[in-house]
Amino acid sequence: MAFKTAIIGLGIMGQRMLEHMSQHPDFSVSAVWDPDQTACVEAHALAPASKIAQSAEDAIADADLVYLACPPAPRKAYALAAAEQGKAVFLEKPLGVDVAESRDLVQQLTASGVPAAVNFTQAAGAALHDISNAVAAGDLGQLMGVDIIVTYANWPRDWQRAADWLRFRDEGGMTREVISHFLFFSERILGPLELVWTQPSYPTQLDLCETHVSARLLNSNGLPVTIMGSVGGAQPDRQEVTIKGAKTSRRISNFSNDAVSSGGEFTPVGESPADPRATSLKAQLDELVLCLEGKPNRLATLDEALRVQVLIESILDNSTAN
Repeated sequence: MAFKTAIIGLGIMGQRMLEHMSQHPDFSVSAVWDPDQTACVEAHALAPASKIAQSAEDAIADADLVYLACPPAPRKAYALAAAEQGKAVFLEKPLGVDVAESRDLVQQLTASGVPAAVNFTQAAGAALHDISNAVAAGDLGQLMGVDIIVTYANWPRDWQRAADWLRFRDEGGMTREVISHFLFFSERILGPLELVWTQPSYPTQLDLCETHVSARLLNSNGLPVTIMGSVGGAQPDRQEVTIKGAKTSRRISNFSNDAVSSGGEFTPVGESPADPRATSLKAQLDELVLCLEGKPNRLATLDEALRVQVLIESILDNSTAN
């Protein structure tokens, strides 16, 4: 039997997940809901068998699993409403933007006992799996740290403009939306990180999100993670996380393109899939099935997502800058 799924939030990620869940044999999207009726109509065109619910509560009522792709602010209320009814929960990141509220969310979801995980899209990907194995085997030699570089001509990017909340300081910005993925990746390799220095920059219009960010974090062994993010200038998007080793280093570009260097140019590791996004989402959904069945899986845990959120909000608040 396929897991009956309700999708709340039908923006970019909600519609992507709807499309790929509809193609996965272990999921059946029973209901979708978004306060924007245009988004509901667009989603229904992708999956005509899915019901457009009258409310979030209506969508939750008839589901085994609730996938939350709404903006961060309402996620806690929807997640707890689902858990109270014994429904499994799959959340987009971040858990929220208020750390105290997210701590409470994690405590309540954990106490409820329902299956729950967070959609950091690299968690089940080949790149993280292969690099983790390479580090364990000593292929990189002594680890030297991680560099994270993210640059965009504009934020939000053109394909994100329908999600207007992404440009505002309260919930949006590249640090929450993109750099968080790479901090999750870094913690999977280096272990928990501590923020030691940060410098975000904001535009003169105070409600808009950051345009630049620099930060330095350390793991328990003193290995550094260096972050540089910027918006502006005629340039292609650049999204890179480099795991640096004394023997070899590995660089992941655009979330899944894995390359290796022993001192020269980075060269691809293996062949890239024809459709990286589809491959990534399929891997996440396969791991989600394991999570729902109570089996070991590679998805991001609630505790991992909370740790990343604490780091991200500290970076944005400039709360530990020296």
